[in-house]
Amino acid sequence: MRGIVVRGKLLRRRGWRAVLVAVTVLGLVVAGLSGVVVWQNSYAMNVQRMTIREGGHELRAVLTTPEGGARRHPLVVMVHGDGPTDATHEDGYQPIWEAFARAGYASLSWDKPGVAGAPGNWLHQSMDDRADEVAAAIAWARSRPDIDGERIGLWGASQAGWVMPKVAKRTGVAFVIAVATAVNWLQQGRYNLLAELRQEHASAAEVKERIAKSDRTRELLRRGASYEEYVRAMGDGDGMTADRWGFIGRNYTADATDDLLALRGVPVLLFLGGLDVNVDSADTETVYRRQLEPGGALTVRNYPDADHSMVKGELVRSGLRLALTAIFAPRSLFAPHYLADQENFLRGLRSRS
Repeated sequence: MRGIVVRGKLLRRRGWRAVLVAVTVLGLVVAGLSGVVVWQNSYAMNVQRMTIREGGHELRAVLTTPEGGARRHPLVVMVHGDGPTDATHEDGYQPIWEAFARAGYASLSWDKPGVAGAPGNWLHQSMDDRADEVAAAIAWARSRPDIDGERIGLWGASQAGWVMPKVAKRTGVAFVIAVATAVNWLQQGRYNLLAELRQEHASAAEVKERIAKSDRTRELLRRGASYEEYVRAMGDGDGMTADRWGFIGRNYTADATDDLLALRGVPVLLFLGGLDVNVDSADTETVYRRQLEPGGALTVRNYPDADHSMVKGELVRSGLRLALTAIFAPRSLFAPHYLADQENFLRGLRSRS
């Protein structure tokens, strides 16, 4: 009897030791993973939050600058795409800003009006309003002693394709980095609809129905229909809000073709993704080459296995891998060479100045 008790005690002690070892190992693993997350999400640049008041605009902004080195920096001004985007794009911009900082460039970005407590409502803006906002930010930047006002350029994605050429017409820019930018609003919308239907393997009947619905919406826009008319015509409004309907009504005729001529001769780096279902990459490349190649300053980078945000296709196809990569290796989200191509483009500009 005594021997059984002793063995029981020994077994219990061994069990507790196993638990303690397991807990210790788990703690070390968690600590190690936490360290990896902190390291992978630490970026070699200085970050300042500030409020810009210029030209009637109040912008809640983030300014990043390279660590050490020069006192005056060339600047990249970020122009957001569609949607309620904050200054950091939920931290998605940080690997890009770091690439800029490695090339010696500062970055400036801000919350869209109405986002993250910023005043205003981005859905009340036209593309011209957005261009005015960017031009005001550039004017503010040129007044700062730490920014080289002669070397301020733009970075913009998607909807920014209608904004950046307008900015160039208002105030000179030293360069443009265009990421999956659109040219014609209505053409882009139809391309996106058909691409999504293909992805969904929609039947012929569903394709016909969705195109007819899109055509009804276009006709309502052409007639300048009110939101109430839209809701009556579409039944339940199809999830469209009054503000969104107003935004589309102000902007659906947007076409960058002629405005792009303001960038002729300006160094432009255009990124396009082969898996982009939002913007017709082939159409964008054709228009940019026709309008800008005569100026001899256009560079095009095509990534066949990248989506609209230049994210790797293998990650786009796996929600879990995408989420884990965003947490543990955010620089690896993007297509190979995407970050390096931007850094090298900016370094090349500096070497020529």
